[in-house]
Amino acid sequence: MPDLYGEIRNTSEEWERMQLIYDAALREVNTKLETLNNEFKIKHQYNPIEHMTSRIKSPESIAKKMKHNDRELTVENIVRYINDVAGIRVICSYTTDIYRIAKLISEQSDVTVLKVKDYIQNPKPNGYKSYHMIVTVPIFLSDTIVNTKVEIQIRTIAMDFWASLEHKMYYKIEGNAPENIRRELKECADLVAFLDQKMMAINEEIKRYSGETEDEKEFDGELKALYGMVLDEQNIFEETIVAE
Repeated sequence: MPDLYGEIRNTSEEWERMQLIYDAALREVNTKLETLNNEFKIKHQYNPIEHMTSRIKSPESIAKKMKHNDRELTVENIVRYINDVAGIRVICSYTTDIYRIAKLISEQSDVTVLKVKDYIQNPKPNGYKSYHMIVTVPIFLSDTIVNTKVEIQIRTIAMDFWASLEHKMYYKIEGNAPENIRRELKECADLVAFLDQKMMAINEEIKRYSGETEDEKEFDGELKALYGMVLDEQNIFEETIVAE
């Protein structure tokens, strides 16, 4: 372990507590997204999420980012200045799925949206497209509640294809790409964007052709209430007698 972050990890239990909290937040958001995806499969016979990946930022990456920003490496500074210690990448089929997932997760009562960067409506100069959200979720510890940041990146399969390969290529040349390579990568990004739009248009045409609708049946109020209700044994016995 480099001395740059070895000392803080070895001398402070706050480091371990920080990792525990971010890991809990990551699992919390993962569960929320998985539940939404599974519900869509039941209601619409369709999964808007193709797959998800998640990670806790490595000590090396944290130390590198803190050094780059000329910040002292402390747990307080990490929590204060690094928004993507916990990160989830959500891969969707179509652009419409991205905004649908973002809306559904942001409407949950225990989720607070702190920041949004829409690189789909406003792509980066190199052609990068994705939808980024910084959200907080409450983590319940034995003696307190900690609202914890998680970065969610949502993109289509095509966007992820381009971003993954672009990242690998730039890593080989340490981010210093010649102008001709930057130009060709931007052209590829434009092709990927066209492919995304074309596939989404074909999918919408198929839905119209098949008569598919997205009318949602509301959750029955009485049944919904039963999920959070416990009847005492006497009530259950009386209900059984009446039924007989």
